Amino acid sequence: MEKIKLMITGEIVMSDSPGEVMRKWREIFNISQSELASYLNITSSTISDYEGNRRKNPGIKVIKRFVNAIFEIDAKRGGEITKRLMMSERESDYYETKEFARSITVEDLVKLIDGEVLTNKDLIGELKIYGYTLIDSLKVILDMPYEEFPKLYGTVGERAFIFIGVSTGRSPLVVIRVAPVKPKAVVLVGIKKVDELALKISERERIPIIITQKDVKEIKEKLSRI
Repeated sequence: MEKIKLMITGEIVMSDSPGEVMRKWREIFNISQSELASYLNITSSTISDYEGNRRKNPGIKVIKRFVNAIFEIDAKRGGEITKRLMMSERESDYYETKEFARSITVEDLVKLIDGEVLTNKDLIGELKIYGYTLIDSLKVILDMPYEEFPKLYGTVGERAFIFIGVSTGRSPLVVIRVAPVKPKAVVLVGIKKVDELALKISERERIPIIITQKDVKEIKEKLSRI
């Protein structure tokens, strides 16, 4: 756990917008400003000022208090977020995870990758994501050990799955259908027509399907700026 705390602390300290990073992690831990303020014995407006970068950059003591607090609050709730963070790994032969410095909506993602939304268009403006997982569809489905699947979610479950090497989109959506945890959105790269069953699963699970013709290198470059 200490390694993860150091990672979060370092991300805040090294960011050009530390307040945005603090807000991202507070939201990931599903803690309200008022709950965090009460736990730290400060006002909600102080939290808001830090997150909005209206207050002088927080010093290391403030950041350490913040990081310890979100983990302690999570522990009181059962520690589910902490467990997910400790389980995640960054390197794999089958997929690549990336966390954003701040949250974006699925609608923002669509614009960045010049995507076309095929299903659940009504959700894209409200769904937030904090990162993505780039997945080689065939490798994951055919070769990846089952115990690796939870690690597709990186440090944060609220993310987009970006699939490469797909032909119809059916297999990725079938896997998502039976998975206990779902991504917020699915991006299919280099595909023009999506299988009808995949579309039906998407509608049932309320997970938008987005297709894009952009090259994967360009997608990664665009998303690296967030």
